Amino acid sequence: MQIQEHIEIAQSFLEAAEREFTEGDHLQASEKLWGAASHAVMAAAQQHGWPYGSHRAMKTAVHRLTEQYDDPLLPGGFVSAEKFHANFYHDFMEDFDLEGDRPLVSDFVHRVISLLPSNGAEPA
Repeated sequence: MQIQEHIEIAQSFLEAAEREFTEGDHLQASEKLWGAASHAVMAAAQQHGWPYGSHRAMKTAVHRLTEQYDDPLLPGGFVSAEKFHANFYHDFMEDFDLEGDRPLVSDFVHRVISLLPSNGAEPA
């Protein structure tokens, strides 16, 4: 999958998550938020030539992005995305968690995407 495809999927999943939250399907919305964050990280990792095929590799990529771009907000956004991923399986998040963490994941996705070339082109 190309970088631009990961970016488009991340953006599409963010939109789908909002629709699903509005419709009351917080489990599917939770997984879409995780998917959006994952695809944003995959795009960034692919751009940098870093591995991204496992959860551990994605966490490492977020750590590397945090250091490279001196952005201390990235780890918290990824942790919130991980919470939504777990929520899909265990339905443990309260309404205040859902409302409070949603913008953190959305911001994370936008921040990661903003670090990529504007067209998402593959590196030369």
